[in-house]
Amino acid sequence: MSTAAQKLRETQAPIKAGYRSDPSTAVVTLKSTGSLDDSSITCKLETGAAAREAHKIAGLHPKAGGPEPHVSGELCSGDMLLEALVACSGVTLKAVATALGIPIASGTITAEGDLDFKGTLGVDRNAPVGITDIRLNFDIKFGEREEGPVKDEEVERLGKLTERYCVVLQTLVNKPTLNVRVVGQGSAQEQVTWGQTI
Repeated sequence: MSTAAQKLRETQAPIKAGYRSDPSTAVVTLKSTGSLDDSSITCKLETGAAAREAHKIAGLHPKAGGPEPHVSGELCSGDMLLEALVACSGVTLKAVATALGIPIASGTITAEGDLDFKGTLGVDRNAPVGITDIRLNFDIKFGEREEGPVKDEEVERLGKLTERYCVVLQTLVNKPTLNVRVVGQGSAQEQVTWGQTI
């Protein structure tokens, strides 16, 4: 066994033991937040200093044996998924609002997702692998306009069109066909390949 493999096993062994003895400690809620303003059709992600310095380096979540992100600067890919959802839905909402003539003064978008590390670490084969429940919330402050305040039916239309046209949201809702392929080649062997369509 390589040194890296041994180190990973040693790091994860007490974590897995903890999840076996108290399964509730394996469940975590990831969260991403973004903000809107009245200056442009953009969404600003609210990431910490470690994330800004990381240049989006993905690593293991601390619940899977990774270092704390404020120390390593590494981000969990689940956090990145929620960031993509916040960013895309925020930009989509702002674009839809602009097209409908609904002024947005400011806004906050929050995405939370529940993740059970018993699944991803193979501690419990019945535990799901991946984020199971995602909650996407928009807290919007509308701006002033000549024709009066924004009406309920306009907010409903804004929500429905944002949901319909957000690329990341629709990708999650309508599971795409995925082609997965792994190709490997060592110095003393022929190329080996594995793949499947999911």
